[in-house]
This record gives sequence, structure tokens and C-alpha cells, in this order.
Amino acid sequence: MAALYASGNKRYRALVNRSFRRMPQKNSFVSRGGVWVLAQVTMMLLAFMIPVLHGRGHLIPAGLVPMGGVAVTLLGTLLAVWGFASLGKAFTPFPKPLADATLHRQGAYRFMRHPMYTAVMSMSLGWALWWLCEIGVLYALGLAFFFDRKAAYEEIRLRRKYSEYADYARTVKKFIPGAY
Repeated sequence: MAALYASGNKRYRALVNRSFRRMPQKNSFVSRGGVWVLAQVTMMLLAFMIPVLHGRGHLIPAGLVPMGGVAVTLLGTLLAVWGFASLGKAFTPFPKPLADATLHRQGAYRFMRHPMYTAVMSMSLGWALWWLCEIGVLYALGLAFFFDRKAAYEEIRLRRKYSEYADYARTVKKFIPGAY
């Protein structure tokens, strides 16, 4: 079959191309935002590794800045747990909401629209401070930009799915309650 396709048989190519266009793509990895998920996993791994490899700190923090980093990391972890518990079965790493999910405005979602992203950003910044890694702090800022773009992409889908999302977005800030 590959020979038929490669040989320039126009009718065969048209048939194959039509067949692929008809295949359901609604729930494919890419259509659900899988590229964002792959990028996120990669960036989160780097946010963990960069401070460990390039920082001047230690696992046991010593000093004010590393202790502050531990506090920020722990607060981010608590926010992640709260955000996860607030979403329950509606949780997905994909930007496209689950088909049977409803809009959640309770728990952490009363105070910010994307507490899970805020949690990861906080943990990344705290981890970099914990390890005294300036490059890690800069990377955490870049990670914040990434999550801002992913949240914007996700919100397009949320507005399509939930008619009340626009009102929710007007009253609840994206990442930082009362600020942004």
C-alpha cells in the first residue's frame, strides 16, 4: 500500500486522505491539548532539576532565603492539594474540560480561576529559592509566562463550554486573588 501511495497514484492518495479526514478526532491527544500537557511535564521537570543541579543550596535549608523557599514550596503544595480536592473528578491536565464536568466555583476556585497553575508556579519559585538558584528563579518566571498562556488557551474552551464562565472570569482573578 505504501508503494501505491508513494508512486503517485492520485486516486489512491485521495482515498487515503479522505479516509483520514473522516476519522474521529474529537478526543485525540492533540485535540484535547496534549501538546500543552507534554510541554508542561517537561517544564515542571526542568523546574525541579535546574535548582538542584545549578543552585548553591542544600536539601536541608540553611538561612533565611532557603527557609522562605521551603515555606513558599509548602504553601504551593497545600494549594495544589486544595485545588485538586476542589475539582474532584473534573480534574484533567488537559486544557479541554471533561465532557461531563461542571464549572467549579467552590474551594480554591472561589479565590482564583487556576489554583493548580498557581500552585505549580509557587512550588517552582519556592524550590529555586530553597536551593539558592538564580537561574531557577528566572526559570520559574518563564514557567509563569507558560502557565499564563496555557490558562488563556484553556479559558477559550471553558467559555465555549460554560455560558456562565465570562461572569466568573470578571469576578475571580486568574492566579493571584484580588490582583491578577
